[in-house]
Amino acid sequence: MTQNIYDDPEFFQGYSQMARSIGGLDAAPEWPALKAMLPPMKGLKVVDLGCGYGWFCRWASEHGADSVLGLDVSEKMLEQARNTTSVTNIQYARADLEQLDLPEAGFDLAYSSLALHYIKDLPGLFAKIHAALKPGSRFVFSIEHPIFMAPRNPGWLIDNEGNKRWPVDSYQLEGERVTHWLAEGVIKQHRTMGTLLNSLIGAGFSIQQVNEWGPTDAEVAVQPALAEERERPMMMLVGVQR
Repeated sequence: MTQNIYDDPEFFQGYSQMARSIGGLDAAPEWPALKAMLPPMKGLKVVDLGCGYGWFCRWASEHGADSVLGLDVSEKMLEQARNTTSVTNIQYARADLEQLDLPEAGFDLAYSSLALHYIKDLPGLFAKIHAALKPGSRFVFSIEHPIFMAPRNPGWLIDNEGNKRWPVDSYQLEGERVTHWLAEGVIKQHRTMGTLLNSLIGAGFSIQQVNEWGPTDAEVAVQPALAEERERPMMMLVGVQR
């Protein structure tokens, strides 16, 4: 079973204070690039894998989706999502993505934001998502970039000229990485970019777009702290077609 770190009180408290937890999609700097990968929502049946607070579920409904199913392993996340959702075409359910069970060809779009790096059997999940999508449908997701997933502890180093550097440790060694982010002992699953993309191809998807996201000049001007995201890609945004 996927580690349910989001129900850990310490982790959830820290997560609830993050800008994207408070401000939603518009507070996530990668959202404009991710949104550009999405098809028009009108009339779609959508599944959100790792829906968290339900921000994307509500956005999809507001933009014309026929129905939206938000899935998450965290009861705390789902409670927040339900408390902030009033429309009837959104349903939330607790689900472990390692044991996903979805109807065959039941959806027009699968979406996931920063959840898939927790999944151990990612090829298995990709196969299930492929089966759950109608032919021609899209799967759009963000995931922690493999470079970001493989740092030396404690992460940033300062070189002799005072510049921050992100040293990578054992990039080719795939598997479990234990990090200390918001709480001790957060387990993530590192895999190379090649493994990630080939797993999608192996599941039958056609890769449409890959974005190793980084901030624009305008975004850095508004949020100077984003400048460090130019030193190494933190996220990958991927769009594929069934």
